[in-house]
Amino acid sequence: MYNEHSDSRFISQLTRNTFAMVLAGGRGSRLMQLTDHRAKPAVFFAGKFRIIDFTLSNCVNSGIRRIGVATQYKAHSLIRHIQRGWSFLDGRFDEFVQLMPAQQQIDEVQWYQGTADAVYQNMHLLRRNKPDYVLVLSGDHIYKMDYGRMLAAHVKRGADMTVGCIDVPLAEAREFGVMGVDENDRVVSFLEKPADPPAIPGQPERALASMGIYIFNTRFLFEQLARDAAEPKSSRDFGKDIIPHIVPRYRVCAHRLADSCVGMSAGGAPYWRDVGTIDAYWEANMELTKVTPELNLYDEDWPIWTHQEQLPPAKFVFDDDKRRGEAIDSLVSGGCIISGSTVRRSLLFSQVKVHSWASVEDSIILPHVDIGRHAVLKRCVVDKNCRIPEGLVVGVNPDEDRRRFHVSKKGITLITPEMLGQGDYLNTP
Repeated sequence: MYNEHSDSRFISQLTRNTFAMVLAGGRGSRLMQLTDHRAKPAVFFAGKFRIIDFTLSNCVNSGIRRIGVATQYKAHSLIRHIQRGWSFLDGRFDEFVQLMPAQQQIDEVQWYQGTADAVYQNMHLLRRNKPDYVLVLSGDHIYKMDYGRMLAAHVKRGADMTVGCIDVPLAEAREFGVMGVDENDRVVSFLEKPADPPAIPGQPERALASMGIYIFNTRFLFEQLARDAAEPKSSRDFGKDIIPHIVPRYRVCAHRLADSCVGMSAGGAPYWRDVGTIDAYWEANMELTKVTPELNLYDEDWPIWTHQEQLPPAKFVFDDDKRRGEAIDSLVSGGCIISGSTVRRSLLFSQVKVHSWASVEDSIILPHVDIGRHAVLKRCVVDKNCRIPEGLVVGVNPDEDRRRFHVSKKGITLITPEMLGQGDYLNTP
């Protein structure tokens, strides 16, 4: 097990010799119309960030500064964000975030066929950089993790592959790829969304779920990708093909998030969220309005980096008894104007305007939204560029809301410009 007092220079050397591949090509269809114009990693989160910022920030803060981002589904928004927000790494010191769009590099007919294929098609770029280790990451989860600690554990245990895992209740494990492990956390089995997940030794009610984080020795990875590419029946996926083949034949170890999570409180659980549904997305954002949220965005030692427009401060105007501009238990970003209206337990992204006598409660309002006078929004997710008409009431009558908008299983209403008949209005993702 990794000791936090291990030689930091040893970890620094490991991170310098590592190339990170961030897989960011997925749509995230369970987010419904929120991903009609953008890939899931480009979805806005926490008032000013995009989801992918958390994975990229983990890389940079860990000292891994050679990063490739594989894109595919509706990547324009994601590419633009990375170009604007992640160009600060200095190529003169061999530091970069390099975009790797699907370019049909191996087969002129095929795009990326799976997670493993996305890495396989970019093997020539990996070879050019000559890393000792390849860190494969998903670009669509929210967490803070020091990958250097995971690398140190990988090397010290002599693993061919290490899988990042999170401890989950056995009942929830059916939604994940589950690692069966022995007493030393060596992986002995891997099952994709099993009906009967294997429990952690000594913890019959818990299981180890894969986080989609993998460390490979580079030569070993190349061998496995080439072998898999030659299999005509393979789906070219790490979870479905690569890992099940490797586990019974090579040394695969599990690394628990609790051993490398950043900012975890004493005795607390490590923070990790898959915001893959409207309900999960809403809940994870709403957690941030609490007095002390589990995810600390104010940690100066582990900042979350992003592209940030140069905007004026948020502004609150009018102080009459029935027309007061105020926000309570909320996050309000730059360029917002709350004019004689009330915002409670909500997140307002940049350049949101809330006009007089409007009310916003328990809602996520994405950038460039204009909320008209007397409008009422409760338990909503409002997509970028929406113009909420004066007097519109949402979140009070679910049956009425379903006629115009998408209402989730837990009663969260998603509003997009298209639903409002505004699909042609500044419709940039």
